[in-house]
Amino acid sequence: MEPRGIRNNNPLNIRRSKDQWKGMAEVQTDRAFVQFKSMEYGWRAAFYLLTRTYYHKYRLYTIRGIVSRWAPANENNTAAYIANVARLTGIDPDESLGIPSDKPSRWMMVGMAMAIQENGTTSIDWFTMLRGWELCRNDV
Repeated sequence: MEPRGIRNNNPLNIRRSKDQWKGMAEVQTDRAFVQFKSMEYGWRAAFYLLTRTYYHKYRLYTIRGIVSRWAPANENNTAAYIANVARLTGIDPDESLGIPSDKPSRWMMVGMAMAIQENGTTSIDWFTMLRGWELCRNDV
């Protein structure tokens, strides 16, 4: 069986909340996590959270800062999550990722590494991820 985040078209396992995401599936059968119509919309939401909410609102721009908020220690092994994202991306946990519009590949790598961590698989479609990035960046 595929991992939950893949089944839900939600690669970063975004939790359900009052937010009404663009591209949400009409019927939400997962009690904990948002389900999207397509993986592109799941990636769009992930990048929206990373680049707009985490970067612009919370001023988080390092792997350590982002993952510490995304995967708090009361729910995850945060230190292992940070180490794995840093290892996969080759970016030091405390190094600035840069401005998303100036350094998009760094933000995409972090998103993909987080998806690998969340879903336990590297068989995630890179092209779908790139289409999700475009949806997010063109959504002004």
